[in-house]
Amino acid sequence: MHNWLGISTQISTVLGKTYTIQESDPIGGGCINQAYRVSDGRLHFFIKLNSSLNFPMFEAEFAGLQEILQSGTIRVPNPVCHGQDGQIAWLVLEYLNLNNGATAKGSALGEQLAALHRTTSSQFGWYRDNTLGTTPQINRFCTNWTEFWQKHRLGYQLLLAQQNGFNGKVQRLGEQLLLNLQNFFAPAQPVPSLLHGDLWSGNYAYDGHGNPVIFDPAVYYGDREADLAMTELFGGFPSDFYSAYRYNYPLDSGYNIRKNVYNLYHILNHLNLFGGSYLYQAEHMMSSLLAEIR
Repeated sequence: MHNWLGISTQISTVLGKTYTIQESDPIGGGCINQAYRVSDGRLHFFIKLNSSLNFPMFEAEFAGLQEILQSGTIRVPNPVCHGQDGQIAWLVLEYLNLNNGATAKGSALGEQLAALHRTTSSQFGWYRDNTLGTTPQINRFCTNWTEFWQKHRLGYQLLLAQQNGFNGKVQRLGEQLLLNLQNFFAPAQPVPSLLHGDLWSGNYAYDGHGNPVIFDPAVYYGDREADLAMTELFGGFPSDFYSAYRYNYPLDSGYNIRKNVYNLYHILNHLNLFGGSYLYQAEHMMSSLLAEIR
């Protein structure tokens, strides 16, 4: 059992009153962290634990949740505190009793995501790097979207793939795609919108009142289509989600091709995280994209 003293002390400081963790129940927290629901008998919190080496990952997640919270557009678990004790790093969040929204409306999620995307910045990127899974995500500010996606998204993942031993065809196709990336983007640059950054079906749910909640963000400011593209990648979201999003923030023509430019980033990341089972998919996506400009 984890020694909860350091975490209890930090929660007490934030609350301004003594909080002692008396109960801790392990719950599903994804494949990266250990996750617990803790309680002093009255007040519950959700806690993620990892090695202290991964403390920067929790710092960035805390900041990302704050960024979305400050937009006032869509609910996230309220970030409470984060810290480390030399061995263990932790992130403490508001505990929400979430469900899969069997009776909730996807339209609320679509409407609120559109509102999130209307939160904008003057540049693409973010003030700090963060992680996509455990992969570093580089968010250096850039005024040119094509250049940002070229360098800090696809180019970075291809470099990691090379370091992981994925050479040959995937690198040749990748090099061609990077050289021709501007062909997929209209002369008018997209607006730098506030993105969740890792919006697949496992990273949203609903609270007890049917309100959508998003979590586990990989925040940055970018083309809103990148968020929307990922919702289609692993199973898709409800049809009323897409209808509501498009009603509130219509998409530009060409999205059905550009979404593959954006989802390639996630497939390359899966290649780097989980290995060669994603290699064919990455190569196929790149070949299909290159065929669009020939």
